Amino acid sequence: MTSFKQGNVEEHYEMGEELGSGQFAIVRKCREKRTNVEYAAKFIKKRRLSSSRRGVSREEIEREVDILREIQHPNIITLHDIFENKTDVVLILELVSGGELFDFLAEKESLTEEEATQFLKQILDGVQYLHSKRIAHFDLKPENIMLLDKNSPSPRIKLIDFGIAHKIEAGNEFKNIFGTPEFVAPEIVNYEPLGLEADMWSIGVITYILLSGASPFLGETKQETLTNISGVNYDFDEEYFSSTSELAKDFIRRLLVKDPKKRMTIDQSLEHPWIKAIKRRNVRNEDKGKKPERRRLKTTRLKEYTIKSHSSMPPNNTYVNFERFSKVMEEIGAAEESLRELEKNKRSFREDIEALLSIYEEKESWYKEENESIGQDLRQISQELQKTESLKQQTQEEMKSTLLSANG
Repeated sequence: MTSFKQGNVEEHYEMGEELGSGQFAIVRKCREKRTNVEYAAKFIKKRRLSSSRRGVSREEIEREVDILREIQHPNIITLHDIFENKTDVVLILELVSGGELFDFLAEKESLTEEEATQFLKQILDGVQYLHSKRIAHFDLKPENIMLLDKNSPSPRIKLIDFGIAHKIEAGNEFKNIFGTPEFVAPEIVNYEPLGLEADMWSIGVITYILLSGASPFLGETKQETLTNISGVNYDFDEEYFSSTSELAKDFIRRLLVKDPKKRMTIDQSLEHPWIKAIKRRNVRNEDKGKKPERRRLKTTRLKEYTIKSHSSMPPNNTYVNFERFSKVMEEIGAAEESLRELEKNKRSFREDIEALLSIYEEKESWYKEENESIGQDLRQISQELQKTESLKQQTQEEMKSTLLSANG
């Protein structure tokens, strides 16, 4: 069991304003008293009883901590310290104060694909580092793509929130239903084995929204959203993609693929022409030969999307029913496994009955043969006994006759 520093975190850190909250976590700004450096303190509510659904289990907290301890990359949040008390585990994390990437971009009047891909390239670099360590984030979405400092001339991307990240072990099949419905891959919706490929689907959805301000699979209801994802039901509506290059669409198409094995990997994404050929992508085919003009993407719809997502989604952009759906799917999976086991046992039982019946019939036939053979032997013995009895009587009479002759 992983050990954390015991005691009061406020003896070492001065707590400040709340930065955000989730279902079982609160993030507050803090300052380390010893160094005066500012950090973010993530208070994770511990689950007191294994049967309870309130709080986060020790196993889940330790998994997040183990992953954060292993990570050291410019585009990923870093872990500084860990404390534990009776009710919470407190992670002292790098302070990422620049806000969400989408909010930052929505403030602009417009942006070029080159500007968009400069940020996307940082996301890909961070994910490549994770995948090189066999770590799947499983919750890549705009809310978890932050800027370290938005006032910097070249703002740096930071991937945050590793609460549901997992290390993908070779040979160990891993299934779960988690994440934010709008961004999850079909294999999560369908409760199929999961791997690093699920993150690539999420990057495809993020890129689609970044370039259009529209969400490719978002439906009127959560169930409709999940159905759209499972059926890969999306298109490039001209209303949203009239200014988008074919290379950008190709990049998205190669990520929004239902079969995880056919989906573009992180290394392939970084080698895609849209990411590499920056200077050529913003020129329309019909404009070749003319003075090159960068193609600009309007951010009006992206602004509408960010406002809508912030106002309509609960804290951390997830919903509790999805967790319940996960439990239901697990129970259905367990029931199906039980039914398969029952069917297997039924076939085995039928085979055993047939084998026993065959043995019985064979034995019955053998017993009949043996019975007939014994019957014949008994009849023969009976005849022999009768003959012996007859000879005995004859011998007795001869003995009597011999005695009489002897006496005479």
